[in-house]
Amino acid sequence: MVKKVNIAAIKPNEENPRYINDSKFKKLVKSIKEFPEMLETRPLVVDENMIVLGGNMRLKALKSAGVFEVPVHQVKDWTEDQKKEFIIKDNVSYGNWDWDIIANDWETNIISDWGMDVPEFDIDPDYSVLDDFDMTDQLDEMQSGVKKAIQIPFENEHYDEAFELVKFFRNNGHYVGMILIDKLKQLKNEIE
Repeated sequence: MVKKVNIAAIKPNEENPRYINDSKFKKLVKSIKEFPEMLETRPLVVDENMIVLGGNMRLKALKSAGVFEVPVHQVKDWTEDQKKEFIIKDNVSYGNWDWDIIANDWETNIISDWGMDVPEFDIDPDYSVLDDFDMTDQLDEMQSGVKKAIQIPFENEHYDEAFELVKFFRNNGHYVGMILIDKLKQLKNEIE
């Protein structure tokens, strides 16, 4: 259950392994000042002793922003292991950002102010610097010794058999490509 408490009653967690750099901290303080309603839907999580389990950096930012009453969700009867697990899991980010959506649907300067690290995208890269380079020799050298492949389609019912045969010959030290070439030459001669 969420309740509001005096910020002085809340104790920061000295063992929280998460920290925040100065520029991000300033953005967090600014975010709290500009959008305090967010705190109602994302209260600090504290244990029975009012020690922060989730929101240690927010607590610091709330104090800096001059907030006196803070919404908290107090959990009770958690073991020390459960508290430690929550601290880590609450700070782990499982997802990744879809930068195409971010670039197309959001103002990157605004979300940067909100605290997100936004990479700078070079919309129109200048490839003209490559015009003066002739890479033919380097490419030829890189290609020498590289095995090439030919894709051979199989009917579904023959695929497993073909796969097992290729595997068998490879495992026995045979070059499957040469076996196929020899067989195709033989068939070509028979046809001609």
